[in-house]
Amino acid sequence: MKPYTCIIVDDDEIDRLTVVSYAKKFPQLNIRGVFENAAEAISLLEKETIDVLFLDIDMPNLNGFEFRKRAIEVPVCIYITAHPEHAVESFELDTLDFIVKPIKLDRFTATIAKIEDYLELKLKAQLFESSIGGDVIYIKEGHEQTKIKLHDILYLEALKDYTKIVTSAKKHCVLTSIGNLLKESHFESFIRVHRSFAVQKQYIEKKLVHDVVLNNGVVIPIGRAYKDNLNF
Repeated sequence: MKPYTCIIVDDDEIDRLTVVSYAKKFPQLNIRGVFENAAEAISLLEKETIDVLFLDIDMPNLNGFEFRKRAIEVPVCIYITAHPEHAVESFELDTLDFIVKPIKLDRFTATIAKIEDYLELKLKAQLFESSIGGDVIYIKEGHEQTKIKLHDILYLEALKDYTKIVTSAKKHCVLTSIGNLLKESHFESFIRVHRSFAVQKQYIEKKLVHDVVLNNGVVIPIGRAYKDNLNF
C-alpha cells in the first residue's frame, strides 16, 4: 500500500511532538512536514500533494479553520484541539475526524483506521448506478456491475461523500452521500438512526437507550437528532 502523505500543524510544542510520535508508529503515514504555524505549512502545499492534514484550530495569525479553507483540495482533515465546542463548525469544512486533547494513542489509532477506510474507498471510486427492477440495485465495481438485492442490505454507513452498503456477505461502496441515497425510492424501507447510519426496519431486533441491535448482532449507534425516527 502506498503511504499517505501528511503534515502536522500545531502551535503547542508538546502536542505537536505527541502527534509526531504517534504518527511515526504507523508506516502507512509519510510525514512531509511539521509546523508550529499554518502560514509555514501553506508553502509546502504549493510544492507537494498531501493526503492528510493533522491540524490544531486555535493558532495565531491563521487558525485551523482558515487554513483548511485554503487547503480544501486535501482529501482528509483531522482536527486535534483542546476545544470541543469547535466540533460542529469543523464538520462544515469537510472534516473526517475531530480529536479532543489530550490526545491518546488508542484514539489516534481509531482515527488512522478511519483515514485508511476513507482513502481506500476514495481510491476504488465505486459508483452508484440506478436500480433496474423493484428490489435490486446495481453497483459499478471496476468494469463490472454487481447486483445487490435490497432485502440483503443490513445497513448504510456514511463516510464523507461516500456511502457503504453493508450486506451479511460483503461491504460495497458508492460515490454518493447517505442523504442522497435515502432520497431514492428504492431505499424507502431504511430509516436514519444516526448522522452516519441508516438501517432497515425489519432488521432491528431491539432498541436500547443509545443503540439499536440488528438481528445479526450488529450494534448501530442512535444519534440524538434521530431518536424520533424509531417511534414505530
